[in-house]
Amino acid sequence: MPLSNLAPIPELYVSAESAQKLKAEAGTLPSWDLTPRQICDLELLMNGGFFPLKGFLGQADYEGVVSSMRLADGTLWPIPITLDVSEAFAARIEPGQDIALRDQEGVILATMTVTDKWTPDKAAEAVGVFGADDIAHPGVNYLRHRAGPVYLGGPVTGLAPPVHYDFKARRDTPNELRAFFRKLGWRRIVAFQTRNPLHRAHQELTFRAAREAQANLLIHPVVGMTKPGDVDHFTRVRCYEAVLSKYPAATTHLSLLNLAMRMAGPREALWHAIIRRNHGMTHFIVGRDHAGPGKNSQGKDFYDPYAAQDLVARHQDEVGIEMVPFKQMVYVQEKAQYFPVDEVPEGCTTLDISGTELRRRLREGLEIPDWFSFPEVVEELRRTSPPRSRQGFTVFFTGLSGSGKSTIANALMVKLMEMGGRPVTLLDGDVVRKHLSSELGFSKEHRDINIKRIGYVASEITKNGGIAICAPIAPYAATRAEVREMIEQYGAFVEVHVATSLEECERRDRKGLYKLAREGKIKEFTGISDPYDVPEAPELRVDTEGQDVDTCAHQVLLTLEGLGLLSAPR
Repeated sequence: MPLSNLAPIPELYVSAESAQKLKAEAGTLPSWDLTPRQICDLELLMNGGFFPLKGFLGQADYEGVVSSMRLADGTLWPIPITLDVSEAFAARIEPGQDIALRDQEGVILATMTVTDKWTPDKAAEAVGVFGADDIAHPGVNYLRHRAGPVYLGGPVTGLAPPVHYDFKARRDTPNELRAFFRKLGWRRIVAFQTRNPLHRAHQELTFRAAREAQANLLIHPVVGMTKPGDVDHFTRVRCYEAVLSKYPAATTHLSLLNLAMRMAGPREALWHAIIRRNHGMTHFIVGRDHAGPGKNSQGKDFYDPYAAQDLVARHQDEVGIEMVPFKQMVYVQEKAQYFPVDEVPEGCTTLDISGTELRRRLREGLEIPDWFSFPEVVEELRRTSPPRSRQGFTVFFTGLSGSGKSTIANALMVKLMEMGGRPVTLLDGDVVRKHLSSELGFSKEHRDINIKRIGYVASEITKNGGIAICAPIAPYAATRAEVREMIEQYGAFVEVHVATSLEECERRDRKGLYKLAREGKIKEFTGISDPYDVPEAPELRVDTEGQDVDTCAHQVLLTLEGLGLLSAPR
């Protein structure tokens, strides 16, 4: 690799002196509080990780990327980098205006000159970028349910990088990595992308890739936003550091990439290759189902397992980085070593443990064999992922007003407290309305805010090893899905649909609410003048008609036991 390829890459930051002046001026500008994903994107825009982008995409660039993976000038770029904002904020902004971009604590990181404002066709974006408008895809789910409805585009002026308090010595900008490679005289560098802990198969894969490319190795894991349910990056980095000593000294480096993944399969792999080129790599490992999100709503894989390799191979010359393709690695019992799946000697026995199987073994406290992973990695994973019977979890009741949610939730709370072992908190709809959401009304927007507040509190209880029992109406499927995602970062989310019929709920109407709703005196009342999205696949569905409360609560207990969330009696 010519040394000139390690020359500094353009950044979007101004000098420290200019930044001070611009920060003072930016204090008077309209300001947008960036989401976690936007902060990741902005950091890589400013430090050159997203070169040649000079800011968030304008409409012409965005439409070119969605339809053909090309900016308006023809430059290859596969993933739209957009600043999505609320309708309320967009209404205050016109092209030609400057805005301040702030982190979640209000610190101004950059200014942006707005050149474009438009309402995107999100269905077209979902199909173009992710291949399907299917909310089973985490990228589509984010686009449809979390991203703002209006996009702003324009060049960015960087004033300060986001602050990271963790693993500072492991975080390198593209130019810091390029300088590091120059100093060590590394000319050929192969990057390994990962969002999971490293096990023995990964080590063997990276050994082989570095040997085939005759290159030094950069382990370059993503520590920004990954797929919901992934192991948190703090645990993963400790696992990477534990494994680093298994590599030959002075041949391998570990650096963290603060990227917000989209799980876009082939397009994402191509994007990752461009980002690694910007960080000074000459080679990039693309494995089986690179950045794949799993199954679609029909239970089939979103992408062909080797589609990512095919797309990167077609564009590697244009990108300026060589792909190192690798197939799935499996352990061959008779040889006591790993082989690519298509190179296994005939008649040999192969062993493998999938990610799902690994999670099951951790959840149930089962053995994880030495051939699969390193003892140091397993120890770290067990610290963070104890058996399910010792983890926190949330039971989330949903159903119409008067269905019996609160009554069953109270009975369940008493039964769990009788069993002991973990603190139990009941977040009943009426109680939450009184203490957390007293200022909210009953519009769709306010109901969503109320449910998200309940979800946030439940996630904190779950994260800290407790049991949260929630009993709101929670009429909207999209909001329930968002709460599930919020909680499943830390423990199990058990949705219980209390499927009492509308007729029975009206008959029980002790507060007279249904009568008032029928008379039009209560607007947007769930089941009467506002819809209730029936859960499609709850962990449990109970019907209170003809069953007493104790029986219903016992059904929930049996479900929790079946999921491994309750310790077996001694």
